[in-house]
Amino acid sequence: MTSENKAPANGSIVVVGGGISGLTTAIEAAEVGYEVYLVEKNPYLGGRVAQLNQYFPKLCPPTCGLEINFRRIKDNPRIKVFTLAEVEKVEGAAGNYNVTVKLNPRYVNEKCTCCGACAEACTTEINDEFNFGMGTKKGAHLPFEMAFPARYVLSKQIIGTADAQKAKEACKYDAIDLEMQPKTLNLSAGAVVWATGWEPYDARKIDNLGFGQYDNIITNMMMERLASPNGPSKGIITRPSDDKAPQSIAFVQCAGSRDQNHLPYCSYICCMASLKQATYVRERYPDAKIYIFYIDLRTPGQRYEKFYKKVKADDKVFFIKGKVAEVSEDPATKNITVTAENAVTGEKIKQTVDMVVLATGMQPTAANAKPAADLKYNADGFILNDFEKGGMFAAGCANKPADVVSSNQNATGMALKAIQTLARQ
Repeated sequence: MTSENKAPANGSIVVVGGGISGLTTAIEAAEVGYEVYLVEKNPYLGGRVAQLNQYFPKLCPPTCGLEINFRRIKDNPRIKVFTLAEVEKVEGAAGNYNVTVKLNPRYVNEKCTCCGACAEACTTEINDEFNFGMGTKKGAHLPFEMAFPARYVLSKQIIGTADAQKAKEACKYDAIDLEMQPKTLNLSAGAVVWATGWEPYDARKIDNLGFGQYDNIITNMMMERLASPNGPSKGIITRPSDDKAPQSIAFVQCAGSRDQNHLPYCSYICCMASLKQATYVRERYPDAKIYIFYIDLRTPGQRYEKFYKKVKADDKVFFIKGKVAEVSEDPATKNITVTAENAVTGEKIKQTVDMVVLATGMQPTAANAKPAADLKYNADGFILNDFEKGGMFAAGCANKPADVVSSNQNATGMALKAIQTLARQ
C-alpha cells in the first residue's frame, strides 16, 4: 500500500479481555502514551487470576498483583474500561479498525459506594459462577472483595422481580437503575489485542473420571476456590459430600490434556498447579496423605524444578507414574478409589482416598466462542499471530497455554506489537 492510498492511522488500541494479560497489555501501552479501550465480558477485571488462592512464582494471593494493576488503571486517564462488554464485530484493516462493542446493563451506576444495602435487601440466591457452582450468591452482589470497578451488580435473574425493587429502595445513593438497557459502542482503533484467556476444560466430558457423578471429585480450579480465604469455605479445604477434613487426596494429572479424545496438547500449568495445591493441603492438614498420579511431570525452569523437589521430599506426598483408568465410589463412605497402572512397575494400583482433584486442562475461550474478526486459529482454538499482516494480535493464553509470569511477558510483547502497528502507518 502506497502512502497515497494508505488508510489513516488511528492512535488507539482495543484490548479484548481484562485478565492478567489484558491488564498488562493495556497498562504497558497506555503508560507510553497510547489511548486504550479495555473491553471485558465480566462485571469485573482480573480474569482467572482473581479466582486463584495463590500463584507463582512467589505464591502470592491475587491481591498482590491485581491491586497495583487496578491502581495503575485508575490513575491513567488514557485507559477507558468497559465491563459487561462484548465485541460483536471488528471491521477494517491494520491502522484503521472499527470495533462494535455491546454494553450489557449492570443495573448499578457510578453512584454505588459498595455499602451492601442492596445485597442485604435481596433474598434471591443464584448460582455462584465465580466459585464454580460451589454455593450461591445474592442476586445483588459484589463479584469479590477487591472487584474493579468497585461496584455492585444486579443479576438479570432478579430484574422484574420484587427483589430488584427491594434492592432499589434499600439504596440511599440512588445507584440502582432498573431501567438500564444494552448499548452499542463503535470504537475506532489502529490495533486490537485479543486477551480472551482460557476456561477449564469441561471435566464432565471425561467419562472415566467421575466428575459430576461423584460428589468428592472436584477440579483444580475448584480446589483453588476451596483454598481461598474468600472462597465458599473461607479457605478451609473440606470435601463436598460432608464437609469432612480430608486425610487423603489424589491428584489426577492430564485430566483431558494430552488426550486425542479431548485436548491433545499439554496445558503447561497443570503439574505446577497440583504441586502447589498439595502444599495447600499439607499446610492445613499435617497428617494428610497426597497421591499424585501423572504421565510425565513438567516443571519448566530452575525455580519450578526447585519447588517440585521440595514437594517430592515430603514423606506424605506420593508420586505414581501411571494414567488413571477409572474411579469408583463407596456409596457408604463416599470415598473414591482410583485405579491406575504403575508405568514403572507394571502393577495395577487401587488407591482409596477421601477426595480426588482432577488437573483439568486449559482450553482457549476462543475455541468455544470465536470472535467476529478476521483471525486465524490452530486446530485447538488458540489464536495464531500473523506478525507480517499485523494489526490484530493474541496475548497470553488466547495464543498458547501459559502461567501468569509467561502471560505477563507475552502481553508486554503484544503491547509493543500493537504500538509498532500504529507507528508504521
